[in-house]
Amino acid sequence: MTAYTGFVDNSTMLAHYKMLETIRDVCLAEGWTILRYDTAITNRELLMMAPGLSGTEQIFCGVYCYQDSNADYYNLAVATMKGYVAANSFLTQPGISPVLGVPAHNQRIDYWLSVNGQRLNVAMKVGTPVYESFGIGKFFPYASPGQYPQPLFAAGMLTSASATRYSETTHTMPWKGNRNNLRMHFNDGTWKAPLATPWGQTTMANACRPAEATYALYPVMLYDSGNIYGALDGIFHITGFDNVVENTLVIDGKNYVVIQDVGRTSFGDYIALELS
Repeated sequence: MTAYTGFVDNSTMLAHYKMLETIRDVCLAEGWTILRYDTAITNRELLMMAPGLSGTEQIFCGVYCYQDSNADYYNLAVATMKGYVAANSFLTQPGISPVLGVPAHNQRIDYWLSVNGQRLNVAMKVGTPVYESFGIGKFFPYASPGQYPQPLFAAGMLTSASATRYSETTHTMPWKGNRNNLRMHFNDGTWKAPLATPWGQTTMANACRPAEATYALYPVMLYDSGNIYGALDGIFHITGFDNVVENTLVIDGKNYVVIQDVGRTSFGDYIALELS
């Protein structure tokens, strides 16, 4: 797994266009196959195939831009697919998840981008600032490949590619689960919104405290009333108690950055994004 941090701006193109280009460059460098990168259209789009951690899988993901200069929003939209057909449009790719919007910016975007063979996790600082995050690809299933052949997920900040500016105050990060901006793929072909630990029990998420100077990471497990399906790769709950956004920490030799839920600062409004 490799992490990339930096920023894009509007010095050569609109910043959300540049963010799409950066995602393409990073995923290509990490061994993903670029299936489509179309910059001739207004809503520029990117379709990719990840090789999985084994190097022999086919995990299909996509990102596109959408914007309205009159409404002053410049966003990304993300999805995960079960296949790829070159002749199909983005929205008609085989088995595509619901497309989930992510408010971005036409000006400077600071980013933390973490990619491995099975998933892409991204956090962005935009605007006032607020913090937006998303992920696409495959999670770690608690089942064998024969039992659960396509443990795919898609996570965005919005429940659709809606006309929403980053300054809108009700949108929220997907990792808390139990709303339609986090979707997982089920064996029957549907994409449903799971619950996610520890936010499924709000009191638990808000009550976590660090032990002395040590912060603990809590895995984000996907579940419903009858099953625990697996855990997200590279996304963890971390308490906001005595903590602030963009803090970096090392736990068991791995690097993490703390990201908050848009502008929220309660104890349960933070994740740790794995960077190594």
